[in-house]
Order: sequence, then C-alpha cells, then structure tokens
Amino acid sequence: MNVNSCDICWKVFTTKSSVTAHMRIHTGERPYNCNICEKTFRRSGDLFRHERTHTGEKPHVCDVCNKAFVNKGELNRHTRIHTGEKPFECDTCNKCFSQSSSLKKHKMIHTGEKPHKCDICKKRFTQVTHLRIHRRIHTGETPYACLVCRKTFHSSSNLTSHNLSATHVMMMAMAVKVEIEDNESDE
Repeated sequence: MNVNSCDICWKVFTTKSSVTAHMRIHTGERPYNCNICEKTFRRSGDLFRHERTHTGEKPHVCDVCNKAFVNKGELNRHTRIHTGEKPFECDTCNKCFSQSSSLKKHKMIHTGEKPHKCDICKKRFTQVTHLRIHRRIHTGETPYACLVCRKTFHSSSNLTSHNLSATHVMMMAMAVKVEIEDNESDE
C-alpha cells in the first residue's frame, strides 16, 4: 500500500497531510469552525476563504472588467467569459463548456441519467434546481410575481415569458398611459 493513500477508497495523494484532510470526507469530521456563522469545514483553507464572505474581502480582480472575487478559482472561471475559452469537452458529441459543472450536467443528456426524484409524484430531473421548481406545483408556492398585474408564477422563466407576452405588453402600455394622464391632470 502507498504511504499516501486512503485506507478506505485507496485514492492516492502526494502528501500525508492531503490524506488526513481527505479522510475527513469519510469520517465526517469538520474541525474548522467559523466564529461568525458556526459553519464548519474539513480544511483550514476552506474556512479562510469562507471568512471572506463575512469581511467582504475579494482580493482576486479581473484584469478586463475589474470585477473582484473571493478566490482564484472563481476569477479563473469568470475570465473565460472574456476569453471565450471552453476547456471542458464532451467525449460523446464534442460540445465544449467553460465550466466542468456544465459539462457534467450536459453528459446526462447522453446517459439519460436523472438523479433527482420528486418524492410526491416520482418524476425525475437532471438538475436539482428543476426539481425545486417542480415541487412548487405540489406545494402551490408561486414566489415570482408580475409587478403590473400581480399574477404569480412557480419559476422566474414563467414570469419572464409572461412579461414578454402581448397581453402583458398591452397592460404595461395602458399603465404608462394612465400614469402620464394622471401626471398631466395634476399640473
């Protein structure tokens, strides 16, 4: 057995300290605590980066647009917006992505994998966000509301479709006309 390997899953690491940190995945140990919000972490570096969310410190700045980020990884992902770089390629269809997480979601199209299941109707989804939106059908939750007509929707995309509909555009025009007429009558 390699000196720097996990006794449980046999993953190999370059240092003993990396093995120690990795073992916390299996044990659930999270010895590093945030003094502000009580969130816990397996590694001290993760705690250090997390603490920046409380201080507002964003030391990593984009050279192109000056947007600032908490960590270098976020900056690297953001930089791809400007460069157009898409280093993550699907080995099935050769479609490329700027983020590895986007590639992982995409691959489910080819595998048919839908790991997120509604516990009420058993419908399955590729993404947990789609499951959350779906659950609102069962709960009746409609957190997105039109500012003009007050109609509510299960998802932001349904609200956007509503806002772009001909009926909504006509209502907006009528509301603006009424407001203009009210302002003219006040003068």
